[in-house]
Amino acid sequence: MARRTFEDLAADFEFLDDWEDRYRYVMELGRELEPFPEEARTEANKVNGCVSQVWLLPKVEKAGTEEAVVHFQGDSDAMIVRGLVAILLTMISGQKARDLLDMDIKGNLARLGLEEHLTPQRANGLTAMVERVRAEARKALGEG
Repeated sequence: MARRTFEDLAADFEFLDDWEDRYRYVMELGRELEPFPEEARTEANKVNGCVSQVWLLPKVEKAGTEEAVVHFQGDSDAMIVRGLVAILLTMISGQKARDLLDMDIKGNLARLGLEEHLTPQRANGLTAMVERVRAEARKALGEG
């Protein structure tokens, strides 16, 4: 199966009118995440600011250069949050670090219409994940 892009997800969300269908789709995306390595469930990989447990594991190619590319794996102990992780990873994993810093991640996520259906805690957790991605991009470039 071809790798799903963020644009594919946005089109799928546009097609699903009912929030219940979107909610189920988010959880389905979470079930499709690649297995997260047990040994990576560490404090260093944990995203602070999330009510649920969330881990992001960055792998950087060409660290410290403008060509640095960051690949992410992620997981959560909550199904809906796991789906949010999957959506985020579809958008950001495998991107150049500089592009991650320039990307309007929150604006892209807003296109999906998730924010108005998330609890404030989940919305804050999503913001924390985005901030973590930016921090990892800065590290990959040698700026942080």
